[in-house]
Amino acid sequence: MKYNQIIIEENEFKLLKSIASKTKRIGTKTNQSSVKKLKKELQSAKILPKEKLPIDIVRINSTVTLQMSNNVIRSFQIVIPEDSDLIHNKLSILSPIALSLIGCATNDEISWQFHSNPNKLKILKVLQN
Repeated sequence: MKYNQIIIEENEFKLLKSIASKTKRIGTKTNQSSVKKLKKELQSAKILPKEKLPIDIVRINSTVTLQMSNNVIRSFQIVIPEDSDLIHNKLSILSPIALSLIGCATNDEISWQFHSNPNKLKILKVLQN
């Protein structure tokens, strides 16, 4: 990892904790698994004020360009669950891929599980919206 740990802006940290607590009560099994992973990520994250956050950190509303393990390049915007829209490449923060990306930075390489298959991703670019 570029910065040696997940980095999250302090207001987004509060929002993510709120999303996790609400989803835990009403979510599906898949969402509950995602929430569990999110809570684990939040426990070890470095929390920074907005003015100290590196510009290339994946955040809520960031547009992220990725190189997939099959060399396909895709861009997605990470959004809160109610704004998710796959047709417009808007991924919920609770999706497995978004959870793997949040707090990471440009050039980070990460692994994530999709169904039973492990996948590797490389973050090529992060734009803040």
